[in-house]
Amino acid sequence: MSSLHPETRVVHLPRPMPEASTPISMPIYQTSGFVFDDPAVFADGMGRPDGAYVYGRLSNPTVRALEEAVAGLEGGVAAVAAGSGMGAINAVLLGLLKSGDHVIAQSALYGATAQTLADLAERFGVEVTRVPEDDPAAVRAAVRPTTKLLYLETIANPMTQVADLPGMCAAAREAGILTVVDNTFASPVLCRPIEHGADIVVHSVTKYLSGHTDVVGGIAVFASEDVYRRVWSYAVELGATADPFAAWLTLRGMQTLPLRMERHCANARVLATRLAGHPAVAAVHWPGLPSHPSHELAAKLLPDFGGVFSFDLAGGRPAGEAFMRNVRLALLAPSLGGVETLILHPATTSHRTVSAAGLAAAGIGEGTVRVAVGIEHAEDLWADFAQALDAI
Repeated sequence: MSSLHPETRVVHLPRPMPEASTPISMPIYQTSGFVFDDPAVFADGMGRPDGAYVYGRLSNPTVRALEEAVAGLEGGVAAVAAGSGMGAINAVLLGLLKSGDHVIAQSALYGATAQTLADLAERFGVEVTRVPEDDPAAVRAAVRPTTKLLYLETIANPMTQVADLPGMCAAAREAGILTVVDNTFASPVLCRPIEHGADIVVHSVTKYLSGHTDVVGGIAVFASEDVYRRVWSYAVELGATADPFAAWLTLRGMQTLPLRMERHCANARVLATRLAGHPAVAAVHWPGLPSHPSHELAAKLLPDFGGVFSFDLAGGRPAGEAFMRNVRLALLAPSLGGVETLILHPATTSHRTVSAAGLAAAGIGEGTVRVAVGIEHAEDLWADFAQALDAI
């Protein structure tokens, strides 16, 4: 290199690689592509997910490390990481469905997922039947010759209904259809849907997996190698590719996931229990409360009940807006799963695209507030909520 001109040398910089040691943390491979000595290896890597690293849209070592880590936690054979949770969900749905297919989905769904299914129905003729999340008989009754998959959420957003995963997955398996489960609210710490018969598990890694409100990402985990390869092939075409830096941040955040989930759940228990006894609150929706319709099922399925809940204020929307203006410690912001406590009004934010009938069916009211509980001290959080309620 010393004989080359400076213009050439600054392009072809040295690439030292460790030989006698290994980095403690996964390095960030912030590169768009990889160099080859063998054209055959180059060509082979273009066509399969487990070939040589070729191009960032196909694979990347840092992204692969995230895929293998989450697949291992969920008990899957492989995973596809994406640039957002909806990127992962759309890669799965678009990769597996075609015009004229039929989907069974639970009634209570995240707003963007519900909108995606509505778009598939309107634009591509994919028919959708909605069923209760805890009624396997409804799945059996809804199955048609064109049914391809059942879509569930372990803990639904935002009213925290818990799906009967063993029963619903068994009904889908009997019918020969795939089950997709969004496990974002539970995380692999509280639930691993593949153990209950699910075929595909999706996460917004933006939430609990990364855990620090600094990542946007998604991932889909597969129980079957064949289904994984089908979706990987489509995800490559779709371009819903995870960024290596986001993957690295998620890997770093995941190392504290069990510790964070323990605190999220403990804080949620304190807030939900006290809110349930407050005169300004009409109802609290957290599966850890005996009054929640999913409590008995959740107690059998989950070791704890999650860090997200919703509550209805007796004063309706005006009271909800006043509460959100009055909090000082909790933050009015989207998303969940970070160390900070966040609140929002689902009807006008996360579920803004859902019809009035759809909101009513999901139990979301004008006075519903969703709380994503952080890891602050529980007494500080309660003091903030109490003063905000007293100011209504």
